[in-house]
Amino acid sequence: MGRFVYSMNVSLDLRIEQVPGDNGTGEWMKIDEELHREFNARAREVAVIVHGRIFYETMEDFWPTAHEDATLPDFLHEYGEIWTTKPKVLVSRTRQAADHNTRIIGGDDAIAQLAALRAETSGTIGVGGAMLATQLLRAGLLDELLLATHPAILGFGRPLFDDYELPIDLDLLEQHSFASGVTMHHYAIRAEGTPS
Repeated sequence: MGRFVYSMNVSLDLRIEQVPGDNGTGEWMKIDEELHREFNARAREVAVIVHGRIFYETMEDFWPTAHEDATLPDFLHEYGEIWTTKPKVLVSRTRQAADHNTRIIGGDDAIAQLAALRAETSGTIGVGGAMLATQLLRAGLLDELLLATHPAILGFGRPLFDDYELPIDLDLLEQHSFASGVTMHHYAIRAEGTPS
């Protein structure tokens, strides 16, 4: 069985956007070469990537052509190649087609289809998108969080989960600090009723 792992850049107060629609480009983020190479290594290990539509379209706008831009460094070319070729699932009620090794699931049974994907996959299933991650969390399907915590407190903006107000118990699996001041925390989401 696979594991749904929600990976996200966050501020210290667990915000993922300061301005609506900044799509991961906020000036508060400290994504340098060292951190991006870590992202690349982890993305390479993922069996399947699952994105919500907004997150997918943000990625789709840039990464498929990143390798063609001679002004970009090699580690960005590398990530573009990983993202473009990796098997992906787009969860959307409105998209009818997608390129870059992507299949689409949607409709009222999307969560059931994602549960089936988890059951038939071996390894990590990367999750991108707060709305999708929230739906997986509500359904009891989200297994882990991989958070790159940036040294900033935003005070407002979009939170890590959309419209979710219940406590979440976590077990720390690993952590790693980077020269930029970013700390990566990898957590398992403790199943309800599991003792600490």
